[in-house]
Amino acid sequence: MTDAERKLWWHLRELKVDGSHFRRQATIGPFYADFACHECKLVIDLDGSGHMHPDRVAADDARTRFLKSQGYTVLRFWNTDVLREIEGVMTIIHDAALGAFEIAPPTPDPSPPRARARGGRGRQTRGAM
Repeated sequence: MTDAERKLWWHLRELKVDGSHFRRQATIGPFYADFACHECKLVIDLDGSGHMHPDRVAADDARTRFLKSQGYTVLRFWNTDVLREIEGVMTIIHDAALGAFEIAPPTPDPSPPRARARGGRGRQTRGAM
């Protein structure tokens, strides 16, 4: 485990969003994610300078496409970002994890009538009582 992975893991263990949790070296299909939260379908990968090589970029792109096809959101951070700006990295991760749980179903159209304060029967028609 790199210094950046160790630092991020320490912070991720403390991050609680709707009872979810992150796993380290999580298996998703044929791939390993540095960190993943299966409940909120979020993958976090840390990259060092080796990920700038053209072959590695192509492999990372293919891997990201697969993870997205499985419904995961993939966040990638440079190791230096984690080591120098952990608060900003954690804010992004927290917002992404929280956003996965805040997707509400659309309101029906037209919206149902509001229940009346007295009795909760909604709109009443003549003779319905």
